[in-house]
Amino acid sequence: MTTPLEITLYFTLFILTTLLLAGKRRRHLSSLPPGPFSLPIIGHLHLLGPKLHQTFHEFSLKYGPLIQLHLGSVPCVVASTPELAREFLKTHELVFSSRKHSTAIDIVTYESSFAFAPYGPYWKFIKKLCTYELLGARNLNHFQPIRALEINSFLGLLMKKGETGESVNLTDELVKLTSNVISHIMLSIRCSETEGEAEVARTVIREVTQIFGEFDVSEIVWFCKNLDLQGIRKRSEDIRRRYDALLEKIITDRERTRRGGGGGGGGGGEAKDFLDMLLDVMENEKSEVEFTREHLKALILDFFTAGTDTTAITTEWAIAELINNPNVLKKAQDEIEKVVGHQRLLQETDAPNLPYLNAIIKEAFRLHPPIPMLTRKSVSDIVIDGYKIPAKTLLFVNIWSMGRNPKYWENPMEFRPERFLEKENGSIDVKGQHFELLPFGTGRRGCPGMLLAMQELVSVIGTMVQCFDWKLADGSGSVDMTERPGLTAPRAHDLMCRVVPRVDRAIVSGP
Repeated sequence: MTTPLEITLYFTLFILTTLLLAGKRRRHLSSLPPGPFSLPIIGHLHLLGPKLHQTFHEFSLKYGPLIQLHLGSVPCVVASTPELAREFLKTHELVFSSRKHSTAIDIVTYESSFAFAPYGPYWKFIKKLCTYELLGARNLNHFQPIRALEINSFLGLLMKKGETGESVNLTDELVKLTSNVISHIMLSIRCSETEGEAEVARTVIREVTQIFGEFDVSEIVWFCKNLDLQGIRKRSEDIRRRYDALLEKIITDRERTRRGGGGGGGGGGEAKDFLDMLLDVMENEKSEVEFTREHLKALILDFFTAGTDTTAITTEWAIAELINNPNVLKKAQDEIEKVVGHQRLLQETDAPNLPYLNAIIKEAFRLHPPIPMLTRKSVSDIVIDGYKIPAKTLLFVNIWSMGRNPKYWENPMEFRPERFLEKENGSIDVKGQHFELLPFGTGRRGCPGMLLAMQELVSVIGTMVQCFDWKLADGSGSVDMTERPGLTAPRAHDLMCRVVPRVDRAIVSGP
């Protein structure tokens, strides 16, 4: 029989244990970064807007540069300064070397995406293939005439519109241009030659970037795991079906050609196009890693999503800013006239001699990074800035927010390319070493297509500035700079323009 003294001792022990555990819990909670109040089960989902980078930016203004959130049952941290970006992505790069998968990503990419693959043998093999073969300097130089051909055709279309006074949907035309460039390089196909297939491809790519940027409640609220509340699984399966049908035909036709002794050829020179190079890898029984048909399809999708939408988006934002800032446009035109003259088109090789044009591109990246947040996932516990970050925490580095921080940029909302020509910011580049500006990411997970993207941006934006004055089709004075939600951050509305030719049509080939 228990005595009153024993009951008192047990009760006292219970109270002390409870207080001790509560104290430990409080200390554990205090070791996490600050953040808004969360609700049971859903965490902070009720606080999120459709444009996550903007929502996270508002949180950082209130709670500080490093905040913690719970998206359902998924723990997250958001970093919003270059110092924190360096700490997460460079100092502790291996801890944050993984990327979070989603239902949409796994379905659309056959669970075989290079972009979302874990840091391991397959990822290392494809990274090496991209860096030294597919997207190496030698191969890109071989395809330079193709890029020039597509840009000239694009400029010819704009010239025709300008001469007749017609308006042009620049949003559509830029996507067609970048689609033509990447499909010509990868598949030796011009999208404009198969307009029906081209329209399917462009629609699929736009849908992919949008669905990859959506949060799936079924994934992050544990008891909804087997439900498709937002229809994301159904939409993903539809996207994959359409994409697979399109690409399977292209691959099958190429395999038939290869069996007959031909190939894509990448334009008739020594270098092959990407499809032939990837088929070589797939058919190589001694390859370092297994490379299946699904891997091939997923990698082509990676290239199309990375090389089409993002380049078109950056170009469109830059032109929109130049329309809103005619003095900047005039200054760029004066620089190009001085360096290039009036008798030829600007070329990729002119880039080193056009510092103001390069500054315009950097300023567009600062205010309008095509992918506004870098996302990683921790593989182990770690302490950052005095806070404990548990394993399997989702990391968002908000590069959109960093571009708007007055601590690092004077008058951050002003489009002023001159800032990158001044001593304080003159050395900043986009290669991932300066964490104030990370349009291509950094480190191992940095974008392997950076060189191709920069060559395209210089020649496309440069020739558009050289050849035309730009006005809005409706005659209004300024462009609406509202964003559309998704994995990328394009403008919300198509950019309808009228162009006024500034050069002789003879230097522009095309329709």
